[in-house]
Amino acid sequence: MKRLLIVADHSLVAHSIRLALKQTVGFQVVGVVDGRVSARDALLDLRPDVVLVDDMNDPRADETRAPDHALARLREATEHAAAARRLLLTLRMDEAWMSEVFEAGGHCVLSKAMHPVSLGTMLREVVRGNVVHRFERRPPAAIVDCPLTLREKEILALVAEGATNGQIARMLWVTEQTVKFHLSNTYRKLGVANRTEASHYAHVNNLVTAADAVAC
Repeated sequence: MKRLLIVADHSLVAHSIRLALKQTVGFQVVGVVDGRVSARDALLDLRPDVVLVDDMNDPRADETRAPDHALARLREATEHAAAARRLLLTLRMDEAWMSEVFEAGGHCVLSKAMHPVSLGTMLREVVRGNVVHRFERRPPAAIVDCPLTLREKEILALVAEGATNGQIARMLWVTEQTVKFHLSNTYRKLGVANRTEASHYAHVNNLVTAADAVAC
């Protein structure tokens, strides 16, 4: 039984992770820590085998700014729980962010774009050493001045892959109304009328990268 410590700044995230692990054998959640403050004492007292850190990215913040809390907690886990597997759960899968995560001591990055029910299985396989994925540089996007935000690009990529609004909402752990809101903004910014035209734009401009579920 692996002792799992969850580090997050929102109880909803921690609850979602617990639900995702409910059907997965082999893990015992030994604690939930507010990632906005030091996790040193919890790491020393609970002695986890696995530390799962949420990216804690404030959606109101500048998208180019790295979530400092997540990096700080990874560094603490590296220092005070050196034997534990250190994983980050994030929406961002870009090269610069991956580099910062690994430099901070992260062993593995899991994308929030994966279906929540897959999280437990993925965690188990990562901990068992059955998932090895060498991080590779992605080719630069063909379009330089894309007007979309990171979240809009992410939703557009899923739309271009054929996902429905309901499926996207479940993948990203948001409401269907939120997905519709971002799609409306996307159509307006791109000057397209529907999902088909938006999908065509995504494919032509290399915005469909099929976001990796895991990078270790």
